[in-house]
Amino acid sequence: MRTRSAPSVPHLKGAVRSLPLPLALTARLSPVVVLAAAGWTLSSGPLAAPQAAEHRPAEEKPGTQSASGPSTSTVSQAYAAAPAPCASVSGKTVTSLVPGAKTAGKEIPSTDSKLRRTCSWNALKGYDYRWLDVSFEVMKSDEAAQKSYTARTEEKSGGGPVPGLGDSAYSVVNLTTEDKQETREGLVVARASNVLVVVTYNGSDFESRKAPGTDTINKGAIKAAKEAVAALEGGGGAG
Repeated sequence: MRTRSAPSVPHLKGAVRSLPLPLALTARLSPVVVLAAAGWTLSSGPLAAPQAAEHRPAEEKPGTQSASGPSTSTVSQAYAAAPAPCASVSGKTVTSLVPGAKTAGKEIPSTDSKLRRTCSWNALKGYDYRWLDVSFEVMKSDEAAQKSYTARTEEKSGGGPVPGLGDSAYSVVNLTTEDKQETREGLVVARASNVLVVVTYNGSDFESRKAPGTDTINKGAIKAAKEAVAALEGGGGAG
């Protein structure tokens, strides 16, 4: 049995990190209720900008001319709706990335579930904490999705492209330290036609106060993103 006291859990970043987690010992007694409550605030978007970055590289379409009048412009959507996010990552992957989490995940309420859907998995196993979010955001066109993709990747500077993932993809890993507790977070943003797939994966060790390695977090985020994009392209949100 461990005799040392468990250190306090760091604040989550941005909108989420404004809610402090309880002591590790308390979280071990009721991790699902406490941690999930904090996770539901993620529906407003990706986590806030981190302190330091670690790079691990990994439209509107014109209408046709009609016989009765001039050509018109129409918006083509490859995907009309977001797929079920909690089914986009396999149970095996969830178990690997978030030990102790329920594989079914928890879908976060959305103001428009047709256009934006997010699933969250989180768990504290022993003193190891992991959090995974997968979001699908449906835009009105490829051009709109590309514009949003560019803005997000510029905001989260310090990362690099992920080849072979959707039409374009970007990953970045960041390390933050608060009260001597490290947290490492990976973010992957991928564009597939008019949809953005956003994956956030982070972790901490509350006993050693260290964070998981950069490669561990980066590869985990990319693995989840690949499965999510495959689920989308497999017909989960096809129009």
